[in-house]
Amino acid sequence: MTFSFRPKLLDTLPGYGKGAFAGDLSAGITVGVLALPLAMAFAIASGMSPTTGIWTAIVAGFLISALGGSRVQIGGPTGAFIPIVYGIVADFGVANLLVATMMSGVMLFALGALRLGSMIRFIPLSVVIGFTNGIAVVIFLSQIKDFLGLEIAVMPGEFFARMQALWSALPTLDPLTLAVALASLTVLLGWNRLAVRLAWMRRLPGPLAVLVIATGANVLLQLPVDTIGSRFGGIPRELPDFGLPALSLGLLGKLIAPALAIALLGAIESLLSARVADSQIDDRHDPNQELMAQGIANVAAPLFGGFAATGAIARTATNIRTGGRTPVAGIVHATVLLLIVLAAAPLAAHIPLATLSAIVVVVAVNMGEWHAFAPGELKRYSAGYRTILLGTFLVTVVFDLTLAVELGMLLSSLFFIWRMSDLTRIERVPLEEHYGVDALNRPDGTPRILAWRLSGALFFGAANKLENLMLMQDGHPDAVILDLEKVIHLDTTGLDILRTFHRTLDRRGAALILCDLNAQPASLIRRSGFADAIGEQRIAGNLTDALLIAQRTPPAPVRIAYT
Repeated sequence: MTFSFRPKLLDTLPGYGKGAFAGDLSAGITVGVLALPLAMAFAIASGMSPTTGIWTAIVAGFLISALGGSRVQIGGPTGAFIPIVYGIVADFGVANLLVATMMSGVMLFALGALRLGSMIRFIPLSVVIGFTNGIAVVIFLSQIKDFLGLEIAVMPGEFFARMQALWSALPTLDPLTLAVALASLTVLLGWNRLAVRLAWMRRLPGPLAVLVIATGANVLLQLPVDTIGSRFGGIPRELPDFGLPALSLGLLGKLIAPALAIALLGAIESLLSARVADSQIDDRHDPNQELMAQGIANVAAPLFGGFAATGAIARTATNIRTGGRTPVAGIVHATVLLLIVLAAAPLAAHIPLATLSAIVVVVAVNMGEWHAFAPGELKRYSAGYRTILLGTFLVTVVFDLTLAVELGMLLSSLFFIWRMSDLTRIERVPLEEHYGVDALNRPDGTPRILAWRLSGALFFGAANKLENLMLMQDGHPDAVILDLEKVIHLDTTGLDILRTFHRTLDRRGAALILCDLNAQPASLIRRSGFADAIGEQRIAGNLTDALLIAQRTPPAPVRIAYT
């Protein structure tokens, strides 16, 4: 395994011309404008200031495009991080969130450097859908406070405490804030629907359109609702301070789990987004390069006060639809955001928080695959699939993403083991139908040679099936043949059961003969020394040869010492 670091940008620059730049420029401007309200909304929902969201989109967005393994990936803060980031801020504070983000960046870079990007694809679809829908619900719940204008000093991070706080604060509902939120939601949904038919509306993203309309209305009417200015003091026009976040060595160990959660979610979301993009532009991304770029971005963003970032599916799709075809579009998107901050930051003070909340609500609803929970859809799949899907979803909502993914992977593994065990078969081979009874049985009719055919995987999950052969319910033969032609895998536990079976037969004066070994079982049997224990002469190429060995070689008990 050799280390390789080659951004996709280097592959797209040869032959890059004015036509390609025109498409990337147009897409970059559109995505940059779209990213502004989303970056602020995601940051506020995560318990951070809107400034941190914007600088995360600028710094991380630039690095992910410049160094990534996808031609069209757009990076920045995403809604999926909201429950994780909010929980870390509530438990450890903002400074330790930045430290955890940088730790996750190191983890992501290591995953890519070790060429483990393809491992992310091993996460089952049921787990992905379960935690994605769970995150969508958590995001939706996180917006109730600002959507309704509730008076809650500190929103708890734990699910039940949060529900209690929301219920207790319902009497403080502000009708004007609710009206602004509902109006913003209506305008956003209407804009998105009309944009499908009207080309000029597609040029202005719905989130930006509703942001401009709501901000303009607030400036004219001077509405008494919470704004970015009233809660955060606006957005500074100058560049943020550059420096390392404060590090507490005592909390470093406790931040490993949150950092792992950020890294895991960032890897999953970025690679899923890149795979979706590949199908739309007929290209193939480099998952390892993408993870390394994500890692660098998550180390760099906190140095400018930013937080966790990953590939953003909605912004990447917008980039493709508006003509972006190379990483230059992502670089332009980050540049546009920087120019907006430097030129128009004071206007952001008038943006109603209820409008940003409405934008996040729409994002939450759109990110969930709700059709997967329909009763008719669930009935199409196995009980195992339904258990994994619903279990991952509920644990994500009630507890946290890390535990949900761990539970989902554990359940997936257990169901897979059970299924593979169920597919393992051991059946008696009716030798009498093909060979003379006199050659197979003793004069008294008791069997002299027995044969079983094994199929599937002979591993720890199916060990009990082979153990049943030791009961010898079909008699006490002089030779036992195991036909392993259909055994596709043998692990050390299965090998140990074969050794025990051999010892059992040996004590009874019977011989064990194996035949039709596939490559993997044969390799393990020979490497472990088991072939020497039973004798190479008792490993046959097919069942006929095995029968000849059983008939011509009288079993001679040999005491084998096993270690």
